[in-house]
Amino acid sequence: MFFSGAQKPKARTRGSLITALDIGSHKICCLIARVDENGSPHVIGIGHHLSQGLHHSVVVDIDAAATAIGHAVHAAEQMAGETISEVIINISGNHLQSLIHQTSVPLHGEVMDAQINKALTLSRQEIARNEQQQLIHAIPMHFAVDGQAGIKDPRGLYGDALNVSVHLITAGVNTVKNLAACVQRKHLEIDGMVAAPFAAGLSALVDDELELGATVLDMGGGTTSIGVFQNGNLVFADCIPVGGQHITMDIARGLTTPVAHAERMKTLYGSAIATASDERELIDVPQVGEEDVGNHVPRSLLVGIIQPRVEEILELVRERLEASGHHQSAGRRVILTGGASQLQGLRDLAQAMLDKQVRYGRPMRVSGLAESTAGPAFAVAAGLLLYPLQHFSNLDITAMETAAPQNLFAQVRAWLRENL
Repeated sequence: MFFSGAQKPKARTRGSLITALDIGSHKICCLIARVDENGSPHVIGIGHHLSQGLHHSVVVDIDAAATAIGHAVHAAEQMAGETISEVIINISGNHLQSLIHQTSVPLHGEVMDAQINKALTLSRQEIARNEQQQLIHAIPMHFAVDGQAGIKDPRGLYGDALNVSVHLITAGVNTVKNLAACVQRKHLEIDGMVAAPFAAGLSALVDDELELGATVLDMGGGTTSIGVFQNGNLVFADCIPVGGQHITMDIARGLTTPVAHAERMKTLYGSAIATASDERELIDVPQVGEEDVGNHVPRSLLVGIIQPRVEEILELVRERLEASGHHQSAGRRVILTGGASQLQGLRDLAQAMLDKQVRYGRPMRVSGLAESTAGPAFAVAAGLLLYPLQHFSNLDITAMETAAPQNLFAQVRAWLRENL
């Protein structure tokens, strides 16, 4: 499989550092890893902090967001004993757009990297016309030479025309600029940007799921990201502006309890599916303005608040998948990641509503994670570490170089190869 990202980080060698900065609506997580002898990231520093200044993964207060980022990065640096200057960040939010662009380039004999790069450039130019969107990924999905489809790697083949189907993922320009401004205020450079569902898939999917088809649902605090993988490619990405924080706020309003207590009750007693014992089990609910006064309510009341919101999220996911045409073609596997996915009963409800097999996704191909950071909530952060590494498992991502040769002789040689 080919991969060409608009934000392509530099190559990593053994012993080099990679820093992932997962900027979410609920938490900000920083992972610092060193590339081991096997070419895989080994985590040496972990830092996380409660998100501030973000709403639905969009910056609404640059100072507050920058401060929270600084706290997370500093904690990771302290643990790693290293000072970092570059980070790879995730992009999520309702501003993400996913589209397929078909392009064709003439051949003069053998298919070479130059022709593939030319096709990718044509696709990028299509996006460049929209000044409101910034290209995040350009992923070649299907190749055809002289009408012969089903080609995964066209290099070395001969023909007259190369057709390429490219998956383009874009994000709102101003949203990306605001996020970058927060990072740069902490004297950090952005080494790469990765769509959140792409990062979650890189760390949580096994090889067969990547090939046969699977859907990743990354359920965060303010958003739920969707990523559909098929034939080793990310073929669709989307984001719904509803997440775990909406469930928490529903509980706080419905039971007139402080938000902090609502989050605690969701974690300890919450469920997406009702059980026979819920009516008999009582839980203590502190009241707003009088936290020393408790109000005992049956657990069924809490579940009755949570379940409709979870059903709404899953219904929106199903609608987006059906509208994209990938509901059936993506296979029967759904992988849940993100902190909000750990709600009791959510897996069973998702299986019933989406009519698919559902499992929880945990970070893979990354070593050094503590037990508390090796769950679904850290799948995106782990995927950011894997992004710049071009060889993990059978994923075989090849980053296509788009820069022109530096010296005149190399430029002339490249031109001769393309045109003679």
